[in-house]
Amino acid sequence: MSDLNNRMNPENRDQLDGAEQNGAIPEDDLIMEQILQNLNTTPLGQVLKKITSLPEVRKRKILTIRRQLTEGRYDINKRLDAALDKVIEDLII
Repeated sequence: MSDLNNRMNPENRDQLDGAEQNGAIPEDDLIMEQILQNLNTTPLGQVLKKITSLPEVRKRKILTIRRQLTEGRYDINKRLDAALDKVIEDLII
């Protein structure tokens, strides 16, 4: 729980400390604590951690491609062929 306390701002930390002393920790806090504790041990947690650590450039690239797809300006077949060529090349070499 101390790790969770370290991540909180001082005001919220004081509220949580007071709730702990009274033996009344809100259920949402317990769930969040379990999520934080299991983040590194579950496959889904590891994937989520990697996703959150992606650089902002990738997020912008994804949004740009998504917009191009909706506007019909992204040639999926050409891109798919290039990606498959790279995969096959990696498998052969």
